[in-house]
Amino acid sequence: MVRLDGVTKTYPLGREKMVTAVQDVDLNVARGEFLVITGRSGAGKTTLLNLVAGLTRPTHGRIVWGDMDLWRMPDAQRSRLRSRRLGFVFQFASLLPSLTVAENVVLPTAFGSHRREPAVYERAGELLRMVGLADRRDAYPRQLSAGQQQRVVIARSLVNDPEMLLADEPTSNLDAETEREMMALFTEIHATRGVTVLMVTHAPQLVPACARLVEMADGAICARGAA
Repeated sequence: MVRLDGVTKTYPLGREKMVTAVQDVDLNVARGEFLVITGRSGAGKTTLLNLVAGLTRPTHGRIVWGDMDLWRMPDAQRSRLRSRRLGFVFQFASLLPSLTVAENVVLPTAFGSHRREPAVYERAGELLRMVGLADRRDAYPRQLSAGQQQRVVIARSLVNDPEMLLADEPTSNLDAETEREMMALFTEIHATRGVTVLMVTHAPQLVPACARLVEMADGAICARGAA
């Protein structure tokens, strides 16, 4: 589905120094797999996720989606890829406080061609039932727990029926029990919907048995294997 060939990302540090966030990474993400990236803080995990999503341009190397080099695409095509083929779940919920739960879920459709279709609210209702929040669709984010807010984010990430979910530390702001619940939900989504999952996590002990595990250190992949 997506392939990284010798990808390196450096950033300037002051006037003369450079810091290498990702170093010469080769990685394949197969369609339908559950791939988890682990490693200590500063290992380059989030940068790698942003590179896959086309949010960050590599300094060296190629990122290939299917048979298309991501950074040979026009800007508009990269934007369409993100809006139509990718769903995003970040560490913090980042819900809009002035919108209801259902309005937050349908928000990504405002940037597509179906933004006025009533069916998007029907889909939001289905997704909220899937994440166990059917009865909170008219609530506001401040009325939800942290775990419930993250469930709303997961529903929002699926509203455009993406091919891949990119999840950056989606459980790190939660208590241990809710972490386990969230990981079980990702596992269920992967199993029932066939969506590809690429996840960064600080908690390798929670990685499901179905996942492939990649460990990063100092910007490089240092270990690969099953969970």
